[in-house]
Amino acid sequence: MVSPPEVRRAVVIEDDPDIRGLLVRVLTKQGFEVTEAGAGLTGVEEVRRSQPDLVTLDLNLPDLDGLEVCKLLREFSDAFIVMLTARADELDKLTGLDNGADEYISKPFSPRELQSRINALFRRRPSPAADTASRSELQRATEVQQSLLPKEDIRVEGYDVAGVFRPSRSVGGDFYDWYQTPEGLHLTFADAMGKGMGAALIAATVRAVMRSTGRRQDLDGAFASASKAIATDLDSSNSFVTLFHARLDAASGKVTYVDAGHGLALHVESGGAAHRLPSGGPPVGAWSGSEWPQSGLDLAPGDCLVVVSDGVLDVFESVEDFTEAVRRATQAEDSAQAASSAILSLAPAETAEDDVTVVVVRRLPQEVAA
Repeated sequence: MVSPPEVRRAVVIEDDPDIRGLLVRVLTKQGFEVTEAGAGLTGVEEVRRSQPDLVTLDLNLPDLDGLEVCKLLREFSDAFIVMLTARADELDKLTGLDNGADEYISKPFSPRELQSRINALFRRRPSPAADTASRSELQRATEVQQSLLPKEDIRVEGYDVAGVFRPSRSVGGDFYDWYQTPEGLHLTFADAMGKGMGAALIAATVRAVMRSTGRRQDLDGAFASASKAIATDLDSSNSFVTLFHARLDAASGKVTYVDAGHGLALHVESGGAAHRLPSGGPPVGAWSGSEWPQSGLDLAPGDCLVVVSDGVLDVFESVEDFTEAVRRATQAEDSAQAASSAILSLAPAETAEDDVTVVVVRRLPQEVAA
């Protein structure tokens, strides 16, 4: 039995009735089920309702600018967006594409050109079977990544500890892990290169290996042993992982740590400055024979250890701007959870292209700890 052809849907958002009618006829001829809207807001609602495969979008609409409509659509729709406009200058073209458009056609246009551009877009889309398989693998990778995160909050006397994690659409290799020790706390924060299931499996290996070295007292020796254990998997996958591992002695506030290419851990002083902790070497797996020295810092009452992923750094034009923004977000809040959420919000979900992960370890002020 021959399966019926897949129905493709399109939404035309265009305020000019003549052009709108032409677009509807062209798309119908190409086999689309077409609905239409004469303004931006009604167009957004129609796309939300019909979940189309294609949207044609006029740049000049009576209520909203087409670029704003495009950004709104990208918050919930992965449809191809073809932007149609009489603005032909290059700046508008680049702006349109940066806001999520897949194609850009200047008016006046020929129906044949529109058909060719649309056909080219759909040739790049995976087949339904391939798309289903890709979504299935993405779901499995998401499940693996979520399983690596701590299942329970951790409670260390005199400290407030919290972490947040928001995956990207493509699923990367970010994770954090912590567990309590008689002395205080062990914390691991890592980012495996790549996306999808491969990165998730590397992250799972790193978590298991780092946990297995927890009983060794010499941190640099434990880290060297762990890096050797991970190296085989990294070599076979041609990958590497940035890794920050820290141990907290709760009584003294002493934090010992090893930073392998992460470089995004900060010491935020109570009411004072924020200092990035220097990286002690390259990512694990980047070069054979690497060594990572142990370093340390003292958390005074009110101080915070803040570790973030590069999904936050990517938002800022400079490391200095990033450091200052994290300092302000941390010091503006009175709990580790609130500070973690404030730092997470620095990288909005609608624009972040990578996983975003934040961990905050805050030593309570003496009057609160007492």
